[in-house]
Amino acid sequence: MSFSEQFAFRFSERLDNEMTVVNEEGVVAKSAGSHGAAKAAGGATTIESVADILERELQNVIVDWLARVEEEPDLKSIPLSFEDRTGHLPHLLHDVIKRLRLDAGTKAPISKAAAEHGDLRRKQGYTVAMAVQESRLLQVTIFETLRKNTNNLEFSKLLPDVVTIADEVDAQLKEQMLRFMAADATKLPKGK
Repeated sequence: MSFSEQFAFRFSERLDNEMTVVNEEGVVAKSAGSHGAAKAAGGATTIESVADILERELQNVIVDWLARVEEEPDLKSIPLSFEDRTGHLPHLLHDVIKRLRLDAGTKAPISKAAAEHGDLRRKQGYTVAMAVQESRLLQVTIFETLRKNTNNLEFSKLLPDVVTIADEVDAQLKEQMLRFMAADATKLPKGK
């Protein structure tokens, strides 16, 4: 079972415990499990879309992603400043957020930020494996951010949004790899 499938399965189990609560002001809120119910007793929980949560948590996603990257010896082996290491993330995350907000059936645009990031990482000395590892860590960090915000999630759209996130991050990785391959192709001797 892939990480995305495991994530989706864990959240689907929580759906069984979802309930609707009306607070003293008559505002309807959804809570998940006993923690959400306890919180709802003191006030309403704000329900947000996955896109809204990622937008609100953007800086935390970047900091958490960087902490994961710094635990990887191969990624740490290339010394980069905070800006050089994370400067691409706001753009990639905004592309994910935009994709989550597209109407169903709308074709997703190709991420220019991802292609530029592929060029940058190659110039910085990254290997293909390192770029794949960074992308994997981004997905893990996004999913962990959603897990931390389960009491605020709009559960009816969660599973489709998880699929969209995985698809978008993978599409971004594809764009990065196309740039790696194009750069490699220019180094091949002519006539071969």
